[in-house]
Amino acid sequence: MLKRALFAETLGSLLLTGVVIGSGILGSGLSPHNGAVALIGNTAATAAILYVLITIFGPISGAHFNPAVTLIFALNKEIRWPAACAYGAAQVIGCIGGAMLAHAMFEAPLLQVSAQDRSGLAKTLAEAVATFALVLTILGTRSAKPGATPAAVALVITAGYWWTSSTSFANPAITIARALTDSFAGIRPVDAPGFIASQLAGALAALTTSKFLFPYKRHGEAT
Repeated sequence: MLKRALFAETLGSLLLTGVVIGSGILGSGLSPHNGAVALIGNTAATAAILYVLITIFGPISGAHFNPAVTLIFALNKEIRWPAACAYGAAQVIGCIGGAMLAHAMFEAPLLQVSAQDRSGLAKTLAEAVATFALVLTILGTRSAKPGATPAAVALVITAGYWWTSSTSFANPAITIARALTDSFAGIRPVDAPGFIASQLAGALAALTTSKFLFPYKRHGEAT
C-alpha cells in the first residue's frame, strides 16, 4: 500500500537524518578538539540506525530513504515513476524534518544555514564513489544474499565515512537536509548541488556495473 510505504520512507528518512546530525552535534560537543573521535561516534550511530531502519521498514517500503536508490529501482522497473517521485518527496521532507528534530533536541535553531566547507573536485568525486559503492552493495547483496542487505548497507556506509574525503553522504535527500544544519555534519548550500550531481552519477554507474556483474532477476522471473 503506497500510503504505508510513503509513511515508512518519511519516518525512516527523518530518523536516519536525526541520528546523523544529532550524533554529529553530540560528538563534536563532547570532543570539540578531536574531530576523529567525533567522527567515530557519528559513524557508529549512523551504521547502527541504518541496520535497524532497513530491517524494520524494508518489508514495507523497501527502506530506500534515498532518492538515488529510488531512481535505480525505477530504472529497473521495480517501482513505477509516479510512486518513485512520491518516494523522493517523502525522503526529502523526512530528512529536513530529521534535521529540525536533531536541532530541537540540542536546543538549537530549527533551521540553519551550514558553513561547513565541502568544496572541491576531490570531495565531489568522493561522493560519486561513495554512492557507487552503496548502490552496488544494495544490488549485489540482493542478488547474492538478500537477508544480508541491512548489515551490508550499514557496513558500506561505515567504510565510506573513513575512506572517502567527503565522509560518504551518498544520498541527495540527506545532502539537502545537511545544508540546513550549521553543525559537524553540515555542508554549505553552495557545495550541495555538486554532491547531488555526483551521487546520481555514481548511482547510475553502479546500475550499469551491476547489470554486467550480477543481473538482478525481478520477483517472479524464471531462473
